[in-house]
Amino acid sequence: MTKSHVSFLDRELSQLAFNRRVMAQAEDPAIPVLERLRYLCIVSSNLDEFFEVRVASLLAAAALDGDLESHPALAATLERVSNECHELVKRQYEIFNTAVLPEMKAQGIHIVRHSQRNEAQRAWVKDYFEREVRPLLTPIGLDPAHPFPQVVNKSLNFIVALNGKDAFGRGTAIAIIKAPRVLPRVIRLPDNLSKDGGVSFCLLSSVIHAHISELFAGRDVLAYSQFRVTRDSDLWVDEDEVKNLRQALKGELQGRAFGRSVRIEVAKNCPPELSQFLLDQFGLDQIRLYRVDGPVNMVRLGEIVEQARRPELRFPPFVAGVQAKTVNNDIFATIRKHDILLHHPFQSFQTVIDFIRSAALDPAVVAIKQTVYRTGMNSDLMEALIAAARSGKEVTVVVELMARFDEEANINWADKLEQAGAQVVYGVVGLKTHAKIALVIRRDEGGLGYYAHLGTGNYHPTTTKFYTDFGVLTCQPEIGRDVNEVFMHLTSLAKPQRMHHLWLAPFALQDQIIKAIKNEAKIAKSGRPGRIIAKINALTDEPVIRALYAASRDGVKIDLIVRGACMLKPGVPGLSENIRVRSIIGRFLEHSRIYYFRNDLAHDVMLASADWMNRNLLRRIEVAFPVLDRALKRRVVAEGLTPYLKDNSNAWELDSHGHYHRRKARGKQKPYSAQQHLMESLGTPAALPAD
Repeated sequence: MTKSHVSFLDRELSQLAFNRRVMAQAEDPAIPVLERLRYLCIVSSNLDEFFEVRVASLLAAAALDGDLESHPALAATLERVSNECHELVKRQYEIFNTAVLPEMKAQGIHIVRHSQRNEAQRAWVKDYFEREVRPLLTPIGLDPAHPFPQVVNKSLNFIVALNGKDAFGRGTAIAIIKAPRVLPRVIRLPDNLSKDGGVSFCLLSSVIHAHISELFAGRDVLAYSQFRVTRDSDLWVDEDEVKNLRQALKGELQGRAFGRSVRIEVAKNCPPELSQFLLDQFGLDQIRLYRVDGPVNMVRLGEIVEQARRPELRFPPFVAGVQAKTVNNDIFATIRKHDILLHHPFQSFQTVIDFIRSAALDPAVVAIKQTVYRTGMNSDLMEALIAAARSGKEVTVVVELMARFDEEANINWADKLEQAGAQVVYGVVGLKTHAKIALVIRRDEGGLGYYAHLGTGNYHPTTTKFYTDFGVLTCQPEIGRDVNEVFMHLTSLAKPQRMHHLWLAPFALQDQIIKAIKNEAKIAKSGRPGRIIAKINALTDEPVIRALYAASRDGVKIDLIVRGACMLKPGVPGLSENIRVRSIIGRFLEHSRIYYFRNDLAHDVMLASADWMNRNLLRRIEVAFPVLDRALKRRVVAEGLTPYLKDNSNAWELDSHGHYHRRKARGKQKPYSAQQHLMESLGTPAALPAD
């Protein structure tokens, strides 16, 4: 079986299936209701990005050479994707209206529509509208002097149909109202206006709806609807032409809000003539129109989770365990004694922050080098690097300016770092720097010592609390020299020297993965056990999938824990009958990348920044690194792989047709959640190994 349509599942549908699994969390009555609401918001956020990037790229591919009629295969893909998206959105709002909202109401949390408000609530909302909203609204009646306005990506807007004459005696029939972006989308009513000691909210869309007729004195409002347009948000710069990537990106960021339209969301009861008017304005056909039974901007409902202030309706608080105490509060002495393995968020990321802070303050440290992919707007790590540069240390930071949706934050950090005296480079043009590495060079008694941090996740203060990731702090010389070689490659653009331990993309990572897979196949063919376990976020690289198929045919037992898109078909006789694929969806986002190869009991364990996707293996700077300490290898397997293969609470198994089936405890089996097990075993300092 060599043809793509025979051997591979559809990538886009597989990605959408991931959102089905996330949405299933919102259906689970065992999960606290505010967390169920949050899962619905996550689905909306994921779909926004799916349209902004994946659907936009498919439409752009068709536009490059004619239209969809010229690309029947592409048109068929878009039709399948659109049908699934419509079904997914329909189900999302059904869950919201029939399950989550009633449970929130039962718990005293109300989202009150205009028709549901009592007299006192209506009076308060009217006053709020007059004070806070109306002064910021600018209704635009459409005529030749007032053309259809620019509509910002994912912003809340209203289309209004009017009758009668305007102030100048003309029959302008359509008006557009933009909801001010400075206003909150979720408004908490005063507690004395809520029933039975509960809490009540109203949405900005509802406030404007209730008073929309007041904006058009002397006219009758015939119909109206909220609407939201999603646009192509991938930034594009001609990297062969630009002289300064940072300046070029600043210009592109300003235009992102007005990229090509790819989707329109309207209220369920939006009249057909108004929705068609919008489709015509944005150059879209009917298949791009989504009628929703609720707010078009569901992502913003996540604000209720925080504002409700009801901790009992959320997941119980979790406090991450801390790494064992350092030797005399000296993190470098501790690393010299033994490598440190960190498993986030079950163990605190503070150890990594302390590592960089200590380097910034230590007079024996002469240089710090770090990659930056996502750090957020506020980052103790970045502040420490700035302080190190100001103190005269050699600080080199490789900032990835093309980190999608983090471009602005990264540009701001690049500016601040340069002003402090750091050497800032932007990686390799055309290849995103996605590796997560930091290197501290220190004057030790025996000469320069290399202290490295290598991780599977970003140096981001927020995501480290909600994403599962591994990181290693080590001063093993060969690892340190390899990491330094990666930085030399990124800054000088010279061809990297041969690595001792690291697998570096785009030069060797794909080849090394396939080589390791083939080695297991060779072992299995000789009659000894071949075993592969991989935990990754996505599996879409066809050469790697083919190698896995071949290894399966040779008798290698393969378990794949793939959170998101997976194009491999498991369990197909003669092709992949020895391969099992599962996905874990739980409280935390499964983000760590682990490659395990039994290798005749050598038990090779690699941690990586890279998923098994073509873009990661061939179009990015990625690093996979070995766990060399035998005890730490066992920890990675015991914490990062084995629990996930045992999970019968949050696991979904993939069949050969691309369908996922939820694992459940059967018979006398006890429910087992990998994440819950790790929270209980790693969430307290007493559970950690002694120093």
